Amino acid sequence: MSGRNTALTPPADATAPVRHPDAPAPGELLGAHYEHCFGCGAGQPHGLHLEARAGDGVRVTAEFTVKPAHQGAPGLAHGGVLATALDETLGSLNWLLRVIAVTGRLETDFVRPVPVDTVLYLEAEVTAVAGRKIYSTAVGRTGGPRGPVAVRADALFIEVKIDHFIDNGRPEEIRAAMSDPDQARRARAFEVNP
Repeated sequence: MSGRNTALTPPADATAPVRHPDAPAPGELLGAHYEHCFGCGAGQPHGLHLEARAGDGVRVTAEFTVKPAHQGAPGLAHGGVLATALDETLGSLNWLLRVIAVTGRLETDFVRPVPVDTVLYLEAEVTAVAGRKIYSTAVGRTGGPRGPVAVRADALFIEVKIDHFIDNGRPEEIRAAMSDPDQARRARAFEVNP
């Protein structure tokens, strides 16, 4: 979007993203990848509870409502919370590629203030892939999916193996996630940008 940072510009040999054949269908609610994720998990009382849906191609849409616990200045969303919403939405794109990836770089532009009780409508898409690098962009709007732009971001995600989480996560949470008797929930905990 901004093109200011060369680290966020795909190299000349980057390829167009390809939606995985097993990716969720367009319109499908993606759900939380991990109950305790601040961005999408229901187990976080002050989290964003962001809900993302698969879109066409390698795109997602998402929504979250700014609550009083998300404010920075009186009555306005904290910039870090808005960056988190963008990051969570961008991370959801990896479900469409069916890769495990983490944020390598996130450049955020804050265009206009977002008041408490506002619904932020987010759209994100993967723009290119180069080896383990996944380039993507997102925009957040107020007043509806075609409303005025409030925030936007460009991001670089890096594909990783599950060892990234096992080697770096706090052991108690890793053990709990890996011992979950629900095999699908156990696998999802490590699927996307935790």
